[in-house]
Amino acid sequence: MKECAILLIYRALLPLLFIFAFPGWIMKMLRRGGFGTGLHERVGIFTTARDFEPCGAIHLHAVSVGETILALKLLRAWQAAHPGTRFVLATGTSTGHDTATRANIPDLRVTYVPLDFPWMVRSYLNRFEPSQIILIEGEIWPNLLRIAQNRAIPVSLANARTSPRSARRFLKLAPILRPFFSRLSAVCIQEEEHRHLWEALGIDAKNIHLTGSIKFDPGSTNPPALRSDFAEMLASFGAGRPIILAASTFPGEETLLASAILTAHPEALPVIVPRHAERRTEVSQSLTKEGYNPILRSAFRPPTLGENNIFLIDSTGELATWTAHADAVIIGKSFLSTGGQNPAEAIISSKPLILGPHMENFQPLTRQLLAADAALTASSPEEISTAIRTALNPARAISLTENATRVLAIHQGATSRHLKVLHTNP
Repeated sequence: MKECAILLIYRALLPLLFIFAFPGWIMKMLRRGGFGTGLHERVGIFTTARDFEPCGAIHLHAVSVGETILALKLLRAWQAAHPGTRFVLATGTSTGHDTATRANIPDLRVTYVPLDFPWMVRSYLNRFEPSQIILIEGEIWPNLLRIAQNRAIPVSLANARTSPRSARRFLKLAPILRPFFSRLSAVCIQEEEHRHLWEALGIDAKNIHLTGSIKFDPGSTNPPALRSDFAEMLASFGAGRPIILAASTFPGEETLLASAILTAHPEALPVIVPRHAERRTEVSQSLTKEGYNPILRSAFRPPTLGENNIFLIDSTGELATWTAHADAVIIGKSFLSTGGQNPAEAIISSKPLILGPHMENFQPLTRQLLAADAALTASSPEEISTAIRTALNPARAISLTENATRVLAIHQGATSRHLKVLHTNP
């Protein structure tokens, strides 16, 4: 099928997709407090004077919070290596926007990624005139790629990532996707085994660069420092209790993991960090229904001891620091959902890992961790409890964390390799 026909079909379907998704998007923004954050910029409407915009800057597009954190790592390293470089960070969600804004990086313009309607993309490009655009991990938009190429603006893909399921889908649709993916001027891949996918999608072999993952680069992230206020909150639940953190949980996992933690060690303190903080009411109610007493981070008061307390972290951007205070970390979205969440923060903080059976989005890293005896895996509540007891064994914890550190070391220097590719890309 010719590119013009594919583009015509895409442009005809895009409004329908937008109308279908709009109500859910509005509800999500209401829950996450997106309104009042310049959300109108998502549709190409700007209210500030254009004269004050950083025209000619490098633009990083990061849709989710995780991608925003990754973009901030790359941006900080770039600024350190090349002082004076100007950046715009465009996010796709209000939580990503908040994360980028709270980073307090001098002279960084934070905005929203435009929806992929031609006039919205043109409004964005007319205003900022980017010197280049760097997409983080996997957001490919046909109109953005086409219009940017027509304006001689190079577009690259950093930390390129696809799940096995997405890879299979991309390969099936390769004839349709190839005209758009081939417009990418550089693709930075995490693993050599992914190269064939990007070649099949039309990327010239010389434009595919094996860099490793910024997300997993130990050198791009210093272990988070312990915070005295966090330590005080944890101590108020009772001194000396093992801290078991369930990171980035999805619906249903909170009660499953809380029960498994207390079964494994009745004196342990379950610290639950839902993937989305706006789920606080839902999570709190589900825990209460099961007989637990959830204490919310957002409304923290020292708890009454001996009341089946669960510490519920309903905040954004604090997961890495809470991880530093934990004795063991359970990765969410890997038990009752599909895909898993990023285990790198726990590894960098030298915490023993417990993974569920569904870590599809973090392959081949998960396979490497398990093969190296660098993580524990569990499926049933009984297996989770057994894994927790194993992780709390001091000698076993040291072995697990040392092995995990060695596995992650293969990504050492990924950030600097990205810079070598992207800084010279224009």
